[in-house]
Amino acid sequence: MESVQAVNGSAPPCPDFISYTVKNAAGKVISIGLAFVFSNLSHQLLKPLSQPRIASDIAVGLVLGNISVIRRAFDEQFINILNSIAEFGMICYMFVLGMEMDPYVIFKSPSRNAMVAYAGMVPTIILVCSITPFLNYYQNPSIGFTLCLSTTLAGSSSHILTRLITSLKIGKSDIGKLVIAAGMHSDMISVILFSIGYLFFPTAVLVNDIAAHVRMTLTMAAALLLQIIFTATVSPIFMNWVNNENPEGKPMKGSHLVLAVAYMAFVCSGAPIYGYSSILSAFVAGIFLPSEGRVSKWAVGKINYLLPTIFYPVFFFWMGFHADFRRFEAGRWGTWGRFLVLVLITIFGKVIGTVICGVTLGFHRRESAELGLLLTAKGHFHVFLAVIGTLLDITSTSTSISIIIVIFLSVLPTPLVVSEIIKRARKRAPTQRMALEWLDPSNELRILLCVQGVHNVLSTINFMEISQGASDPGILVYLTDMVELTDHIASTLVQEGMDTVTVMDKDVTEMRDQISTAVQAYVEENGNGITLRRMLALSTFDGMAKDICNLAEDLMISLIILPFHKNRHANGTLDGGNPGFRYVNRKVLRNAPCSVGILVDRGYGLVEKISKSESSFQVAVIFFGGKDDREALAYAGRVSRHPGVKLTVIRFLLDSDSVTASRRAGNYRINAAEQEEEMKLDDESFAQFYERHIAGGHVSYSEKHVVNSAETYTTLRSLEGQYGLIIVGRGGRVNSILTIGMNDWQQCPELGPIGDVLSGSDSSHTTSVLIIQQHSLKGELDGVDDEFSIM
Repeated sequence: MESVQAVNGSAPPCPDFISYTVKNAAGKVISIGLAFVFSNLSHQLLKPLSQPRIASDIAVGLVLGNISVIRRAFDEQFINILNSIAEFGMICYMFVLGMEMDPYVIFKSPSRNAMVAYAGMVPTIILVCSITPFLNYYQNPSIGFTLCLSTTLAGSSSHILTRLITSLKIGKSDIGKLVIAAGMHSDMISVILFSIGYLFFPTAVLVNDIAAHVRMTLTMAAALLLQIIFTATVSPIFMNWVNNENPEGKPMKGSHLVLAVAYMAFVCSGAPIYGYSSILSAFVAGIFLPSEGRVSKWAVGKINYLLPTIFYPVFFFWMGFHADFRRFEAGRWGTWGRFLVLVLITIFGKVIGTVICGVTLGFHRRESAELGLLLTAKGHFHVFLAVIGTLLDITSTSTSISIIIVIFLSVLPTPLVVSEIIKRARKRAPTQRMALEWLDPSNELRILLCVQGVHNVLSTINFMEISQGASDPGILVYLTDMVELTDHIASTLVQEGMDTVTVMDKDVTEMRDQISTAVQAYVEENGNGITLRRMLALSTFDGMAKDICNLAEDLMISLIILPFHKNRHANGTLDGGNPGFRYVNRKVLRNAPCSVGILVDRGYGLVEKISKSESSFQVAVIFFGGKDDREALAYAGRVSRHPGVKLTVIRFLLDSDSVTASRRAGNYRINAAEQEEEMKLDDESFAQFYERHIAGGHVSYSEKHVVNSAETYTTLRSLEGQYGLIIVGRGGRVNSILTIGMNDWQQCPELGPIGDVLSGSDSSHTTSVLIIQQHSLKGELDGVDDEFSIM
């Protein structure tokens, strides 16, 4: 039988060819799949060691890319596709890197951060330019290539440093802040140097062709300048318009989203038309785009989500493929000598510079050296440059592999350096880190004020009113909606980035809009000294407490205020409450990284506008003693500054002359040493409060002498209806005879014995209660995520 001919007259493909093609395609898919699998697996395995992801990615890429079976599966066409993917991914990476930087800081007088960055860069550049030209690192040595290598080794990866510092919880320390800021500055300066240097040493023009070189330089410079002017002037207007048309909490309009993406692509593509690097052009465009606003945050979030999820595994596989170990001249001493020189220059250039700078700035030498070691960390752009050097025949494969390994080694020791910092910081960390009692009056008070719904708005406003204190330093309020994540709400969530979602549920968005409108109107009219931020704790009841605690930790909150799980009826009684919110409150009390207050609203939200001209709102603070009562007293001191609040301090004391008291004390086991220490702290705290507030006459003071918990209970009940708000400590009292036995009949133990009595179902229907628990550390610090200084 004659063979069947194809339509165009050619013979059908040979079965062997089809089989080879299928096997080849399968090999490519399997190779890329292995890159994804091993990249994520190795990252999880190295997580306990706190290694940045780039360390595991480099190792996986080098291993997979040099397996002979995998290498044979790739033909030239697919390698070109990988090259294009790597370049496009790096464009996105550099665009986001630019958006996270502020170019205008280089025009200001050098800050401490900038001085450290320059001090680490300059010695490195000098060492590279002085040594490497004599060691044959390049195929065709030139000043352009020398400057490129020096800038690569002098730079830092701000992305790597920021993630490392924040994940290891030293981001709020002096050295953590300095590393992040100096790393960002070093990264920005080095890429700017690359951007300028590319104008004079473009890879597209032969060095010997002087005329073409000058023409290309002038053309690219003009195009780049026009791109910068257009981006810096037009972008704020356009982006603000899109942001105003798409407010937070509402879905972004598709047409505006398309316009925004098209505009970003447009401003990135101007200079590359005239021969400029598309990667550096994306950085320059990003650095002059507004970093604030919903559109910018959306773009950064989306790209930061896609980079580690999709791009990085492919990128490092591409790196490993081009870092061909077969061409690495491991048998020559010169190869290892050049590699050792790169390592020494990278380390000593940074360390020597930061130590010298640290001496002039008054830093300790050890911390200055650690600062230099952290700033040696390199990142993805530096890996890309190392590989490009080989592809353009600028450097040998041995040199590129050496640079990649140097980058790998620059990242490895960073977690060890941070762990040493944490060890020393733990020894110096204060025992009470986030308590109002120890808050510096010159610092603003940070409050995480939680609300369950619109019914909490009025009590929230009144709480902010009496808590604001003096306008300087004022308070920073993070108003946080507690929203249970149900299946219905989960189905309406829209992912806008790695860590950002938007709730599209109509009921939730309307509730949040009503709360925001009411509270924002109050702040604009009466909130002098109040800074308002909006947050959302969207989770199941099982996970909501953890979200709230994480928010408090990240935002350096001093006081969390939670609404009571029971709500007020019209007649003043409380309903049965929501057991889910009760579970959340109790869990927050156990795990909070700061002090916590529970507000029982029994008419506090119905109080009319509190006057600022006359004392019309009656508030009492009850003091038995103990750390929680001292915390309540510290908060009451802030409340007393409000001109519309008449504060009364009621101190309960043991009637020592009573025979009953003596008998009671005889039957009660007392830890004398602990009680003596607590009484000393109580007396000191109360004496300071008395001198500051009571002695001046603005705050009233009364004492209640009682002999046992029964008299305490009776006295507390006698206070009903006299005050609009009573502030009490949750517990924390050492061997208090005055409250012993009161725990036995508590309805809500999370309120403590005193708070439970004052807010019970048979108590006053008009007196609200604020129960405060002071933060205290339990065991050793898990990390150091608060402000501390070791420099």
